[in-house]
Amino acid sequence: MSESNGQRKRLKVISCDVFFREVCLCAAHSRNVTTLDFLQKGLHDNPDMLRAEVQKKIDETDESQFDAIVLGYALCSRGTAGIRTRGIPLIIPKAHDCITLFLGSNQKYMEYFNDHPGTYYYTSGWFERSGIKIVERKVQDGYGLGKKYEEYVKKYGEDNAKYLIEFENSWIKNYSQVTFIDIDFVNFLNYNEEAKKIAAERKWKYDEVEGDIRLIKKLIDGEWDEEEFLVVSPGEEIITSYDEKILSCKQPI
Repeated sequence: MSESNGQRKRLKVISCDVFFREVCLCAAHSRNVTTLDFLQKGLHDNPDMLRAEVQKKIDETDESQFDAIVLGYALCSRGTAGIRTRGIPLIIPKAHDCITLFLGSNQKYMEYFNDHPGTYYYTSGWFERSGIKIVERKVQDGYGLGKKYEEYVKKYGEDNAKYLIEFENSWIKNYSQVTFIDIDFVNFLNYNEEAKKIAAERKWKYDEVEGDIRLIKKLIDGEWDEEEFLVVSPGEEIITSYDEKILSCKQPI
């Protein structure tokens, strides 16, 4: 399914707000009529919650007003697996996570990933929509644990709370480099300087790579070729394909 003869479509766009600037730019330049609905980036921390919130937005959509629903998401730790559509097609990029969408292709992502293992990626949207900054929490003295730690203590007890916080922050040990994905039309925001600071604080290597929003543009423009996009027919649901396709779909049982 792809845009043919320049036919204008009415699209409901449900997207992670980490793509806010990129999606808005593409929508402004698209011949399609778009209704944009952004969900907070923090949903990625809980794939089940992400799935529930995206499905809720889909179910609330007045399908009579649109030709299709497009998702500004990827597989996202299987957070989109199980999502289904009802009466109109649902389209999602065939990608593991948002890094592919910021770099422009799975091939570019995999080439960089293989050459730069242990890399944590940042974009301007990442900073704007989460204010994220890596801070190593010191569980032994309670420093920096905050509200989440207090909630864990109430639910699981102090010893278990400390263990959970330590476990949740253990991912830091798997990284040794910060890479900032430079999207040309927002580089005047200078968020690369924030990424450099994080790399310096962690004593990690730093790199910048040129981004490409071609996949986001194709998503909004309705250019949904089979190689890079999954078109979910009414009644089907998204599933993980566990191969180079990344995503597939099936009829519900």
